[in-house]
Amino acid sequence: MSSLADGGEFVEKAITAARKGNRLALGRILDFYRNYLLLTANQELDFDLQAKVAPSDVVQKTYLEACQDFGQFRGQSKSDLMGWLRGILRHNLANVRRDYRDTQKRQVSQERQPADGFEGGLSQDCPTPVTALVAAEQREILARALEQLPEHYREVIRLRHQENCTFLEIGERIGGTTEGARKRWARAIEQLKEIVKAPGQKS
Repeated sequence: MSSLADGGEFVEKAITAARKGNRLALGRILDFYRNYLLLTANQELDFDLQAKVAPSDVVQKTYLEACQDFGQFRGQSKSDLMGWLRGILRHNLANVRRDYRDTQKRQVSQERQPADGFEGGLSQDCPTPVTALVAAEQREILARALEQLPEHYREVIRLRHQENCTFLEIGERIGGTTEGARKRWARAIEQLKEIVKAPGQKS
């Protein structure tokens, strides 16, 4: 499996096959972008709303909508597909904000973020027999990317996503403020995304 940085030919061939009705090819290219979408959702979903909606749930919805609506995709390249998927994801994130904040259906200010990690599973409603293998390969890519982060970034990600700490608790653990912890986490996620997309991140 190629990384995001060097998978252009793979994605373009898979797009062609998917347009011919190959559901396996469609599943493979959507799995290919899974970590990218999950990292984006973790960064862009307001941290207080993550107490109610796990980023992995938003990615799952995006994944299923992409399966259903692939016929509407008109692009050809890796960047075209990434932009299309990112657009679906951001539309879903906007819906979450509207549902939980603008309509005031939920009160999230004092809720605690559940641990979703970076490996939350996706529903496999879109047929893809190789999903388990692809997911394992993508987890390896992510694990290697995490190893490349500076220690202070790895620590804040570990506290947030493995130990289920709030930003208040993280701030106390690292000797800083709640806002400082949140900003460090956001920077860590952004750097992790760049490492995943960078050349040399191969499975």
